[in-house]
Amino acid sequence: MLTETRLVWRFNRGCRDALREIYERHKVDLVTLATALLADKTDAEDVVHDVFLRFARSTGKFRLTGSLKGFLATCVANGARNRNLAGRRRAGHEGDPSDAPAPDCQRPDWAAVFGDDLRRVGLALAALPYEQREAVLLHLRSGLTFRAIAEVQAVSINTVQGRFRYGLDKLRALLDGETFPCEQPKTLPK
Repeated sequence: MLTETRLVWRFNRGCRDALREIYERHKVDLVTLATALLADKTDAEDVVHDVFLRFARSTGKFRLTGSLKGFLATCVANGARNRNLAGRRRAGHEGDPSDAPAPDCQRPDWAAVFGDDLRRVGLALAALPYEQREAVLLHLRSGLTFRAIAEVQAVSINTVQGRFRYGLDKLRALLDGETFPCEQPKTLPK
């Protein structure tokens, strides 16, 4: 926390190296989070880029009240949610707001973000309803408290805890069954 406080102090005084260090320190986690929320690495990179542009414009005014990583993860989650909503509006789709974009299992950028060992987890996460996926990722990956996630999602802490619990239960069920919507059915040898 002391290092973050010092980085923010330097950032607020216009130090470009401080902004660069903040970016380098958090970009991988933020792109991974955004990719899991959006199921598209290009959109994820755009969201993270937009977050850092807005952050850079706050030089001299930014006040750190908690974790810098948590603040940036919250901004990324909000940006991902806005991008999902905008995409549904453009497509004229008024479906369930928890609909998640299905990952393209053949895309190399999806595999690169999650790696071979995490491919199944990435596919299972993408199958979760958006609010559950967001609660799971923000709590486990970004370290946000349930209270902070409740503020981001504008719901009660109990709702967030329920989304988290149901998300984990569904992940367990999906991973135990190992069947994902975008996988080709396996044929049995003759």
